[in-house]
Amino acid sequence: MLATEVILHKHLRRHHNIIEFFSSGEDDLYTWIAMELADGGDLFDKIEADVGVGEDVAHFYFRQLMSAVSFMHSKGVAHRDLKPENMLLSGDGDLKLADFGLAALFMKDDQKRKCSTMCGSPPYMAPEVVAVKKAKRENADGGYYPNISDTWSCGVVLFVLLVGNTPWDEPTKRSYEFCEYIETEGRPKDELWQKIPQSALSLLRGMLKMNPAERFGLEEIRRHPWFTRPNPHLSASGRANNPVMLATQMIESLRIDFNADPLSSHSQAVRSSADAMDIDPPARADHHQHHLAATQPETPLNEMVFDWEMPPRVNAGISASQPMANAGAPVSQTILDRFAEDPCLSQFTQTPSVPMSLTQQAKKFNDIMPGYSLTRFISALPFSLLLTLVQEAVTKLNVPTTEWEGRDGEAYLKIKTVDGRMQGLNGRIQVEQYTETESEVRFVRVKGDPLEWRRFFKKMAVLCKDGVIRPEY
Repeated sequence: MLATEVILHKHLRRHHNIIEFFSSGEDDLYTWIAMELADGGDLFDKIEADVGVGEDVAHFYFRQLMSAVSFMHSKGVAHRDLKPENMLLSGDGDLKLADFGLAALFMKDDQKRKCSTMCGSPPYMAPEVVAVKKAKRENADGGYYPNISDTWSCGVVLFVLLVGNTPWDEPTKRSYEFCEYIETEGRPKDELWQKIPQSALSLLRGMLKMNPAERFGLEEIRRHPWFTRPNPHLSASGRANNPVMLATQMIESLRIDFNADPLSSHSQAVRSSADAMDIDPPARADHHQHHLAATQPETPLNEMVFDWEMPPRVNAGISASQPMANAGAPVSQTILDRFAEDPCLSQFTQTPSVPMSLTQQAKKFNDIMPGYSLTRFISALPFSLLLTLVQEAVTKLNVPTTEWEGRDGEAYLKIKTVDGRMQGLNGRIQVEQYTETESEVRFVRVKGDPLEWRRFFKKMAVLCKDGVIRPEY
């Protein structure tokens, strides 16, 4: 599989919205691929769960996604695993499509071929991809054109960009939402669909047609009025027109509602499961008869989280022994004064905004929007009390964890569960003490949907609100 990935990724050469392939090789320990660094981080780490990013930002990233997919298809390559985890950002905020481990060559010498492997993530898979499993079981003829199934996946991604959630768990009769979509001919009463802009609905319905032969092709998508609408974020070359404005708008769409009920069934992001710690993702189809298992291998939870997967400390570059400003001020206010320009803190306010001093100095997307995940908060609680608070919050959500591990001033919990779509969700909660009155709690995703991880983080932040430093502006 890795050899195929190398061949196909190399075959794609260069495109602005595709991670560039540089070289590959192997030694006694590793087979490696050298690629372009997406220093803007993960796109979907920066999208508000259950909200989305707003129509203009969604349109901008959808245009860039379709540019990447159109280029791939022109080279005869289909991605077959289009989903949030595989969409990264450059330092200027442009989309970079990544991970070609499941890619397939569907056209060579003008001859198209079908695929017969069921692969991808169930919420994003096309119905005909799921159907090949049944066809094999019944020894019937089956197969799908992966470029057409890519179009379906792009439609689901557009839905997620607009509303911050997937339309269904999987495209089968086992999903109530999917059945309603089919029965109503793309006009379900589900509240998520009511949030979609009217001008985008016909595009979505065209991309999410059950019959692949009737599904919108690339030309139909590119001609659609919603696709061709003007966009303040999009330059004539298809790149970010104003990276600072784009980053500012995305930051301001991230907000945690501390009045929300994190234990309500409607907002339950992760499933309660007594044996969730024992779930082996490839075998979930046997464990949960009513759901498809993800077919892409997951990173084992007990593997080391490499340094480059960890965000820098929130107080990087500030000495722990440095005298505090405003010595007479309350501890929480002193911390806020030190990090007044940290955009991460805006998500904890009633009306998220980026400090004007920061926007005036910013020149790039990364100057406003950090490349690392924003799933973190600062606390002034004593370290031992903070650990207790976090542990109690995890317990209330019925999320299986390990015991606290680490050393003095550092501790972490490993998380391994399934999310609201019954897909694997793995990571860790890292707590680090920087001073006697300051600690940082980071939620580091190892594997799983970034939106589901943010949904989990939001619940944890609300449950730990007595320990979260929150700006008052």
